[in-house]
Amino acid sequence: MTELAAATELTVGIDIGTTSTKALAVDADGNVVARHRVPHPLVVREATLMEHDANRAWRRGPGLALAGLGTIAPVGVCVAAMVPSLCAVDHRGVPSSPGLLYGDARGAAQISTASPVSGELGAMLAWAARHHSRASGYWPAQAVANHALGGEAVIDSGAAALALPLFNGQGWDEKAAAALGVAPAQLPKVVGTGQPAGWLGGSRSGSGGAPWDSGGGPGGSSQAVLASGLVDAMGEQMVAGADHDGDVLVICGTTLITWVITSQWRQMPGLWTIPHTTPGKVMIGGASGAGGLFLNWANGLLGRAGAVTDPNRVPVWAPYPRGERTPLHDSGRRAALSGLDLTHGAGAVRRAAFEASGFVVRHHIDCAGLPARRLVATGGGVRVAEWVQTLADCTSLPVDVARVPEGGALGAAFVARMAAGRETSLADAARWARVGRRVEPDPSWVSPVAERYATFRELSGRPVS
Repeated sequence: MTELAAATELTVGIDIGTTSTKALAVDADGNVVARHRVPHPLVVREATLMEHDANRAWRRGPGLALAGLGTIAPVGVCVAAMVPSLCAVDHRGVPSSPGLLYGDARGAAQISTASPVSGELGAMLAWAARHHSRASGYWPAQAVANHALGGEAVIDSGAAALALPLFNGQGWDEKAAAALGVAPAQLPKVVGTGQPAGWLGGSRSGSGGAPWDSGGGPGGSSQAVLASGLVDAMGEQMVAGADHDGDVLVICGTTLITWVITSQWRQMPGLWTIPHTTPGKVMIGGASGAGGLFLNWANGLLGRAGAVTDPNRVPVWAPYPRGERTPLHDSGRRAALSGLDLTHGAGAVRRAAFEASGFVVRHHIDCAGLPARRLVATGGGVRVAEWVQTLADCTSLPVDVARVPEGGALGAAFVARMAAGRETSLADAARWARVGRRVEPDPSWVSPVAERYATFRELSGRPVS
């Protein structure tokens, strides 16, 4: 494709994350031409609660992130967000409750290994219906954002499918909704992933208020299409390049997500199995709290910590300040630090925190029971060199680091191309995958780290057999 053609086919991907909303303007070849980040607070009022100010993070944040890209002319826009999430909204689509996030106790439920979200989202809905019974609707983050950007509450079929059996494949199941205290009309419209769901700013004529259009302001003659939306982790996976048996996708975000790629469909205890966008491939793994949420908390306790140079002088964290998701599924667990003595400094404890994150990745690989040949790391955490190096040391595997860390937004930009009629298959997003650098395990750390991994497994209650 010529440089001019690529430049005139910009799409925008917006990713509502746990601590910020990121926006990327991307050309047809997957090159980022502009990026903007809008931070928002993660609210943890109690150890078991986790929420957003949904009006700030979900309703206003995406528009601010889009505006921060400057004067651009996108042909399409797509919003990705974490799952599950939920808030109550009034008749104008304005959030009237906190935005509940994954892992919040108000969504506590038995989560099946077949569907990582269904029970949790159902529990969130039941809570919202009880405590905000006069709400006009109950929407996840993508629906709140799409309503703010285009005037209609929409989520994509991929996000809806995670709510089975509430979503029955055709629409919201009336009986399942009634059992949770809501009506299907109070839930967002479902549109296929990669399909258009409206126009940026509302009606194409611009009569929807103050539309964002491809001319950079209201009243343009060619308005950007708004896609139905996307699950953020799916966006990350689409453009990471972890597409072959033995690849392990590691998303280094506020949540740590590990997916082992294979051609074998099988269920493993404690893990989730979901389809890959590459035909014939599946992903086995799940989500852990041992990502940026844990690391930022641990490092915040340590202040300025110097580097540790002795591979044998590091304690072991159990990285569970607010419980754990896969593979333990235990919200009651709490963090612990084992083997700490007077010879350890802050640097050793900091290294131990990063190792705990690496141990969680290794534990997921072990639980999947599949051979692994490399890690493919993406997410904002790949900017932290110590984190990436420790992943390599803890797994004894090379780490290929994605060139564009904002994989959720990059994947969303590709889906925006589909909605705009420029692409036909999610699998084709693999051509946007690019490796920025490779990080090899440090031989001097591999053996001592392996010994500490055995201690980590004992702390987790799952000793190495």
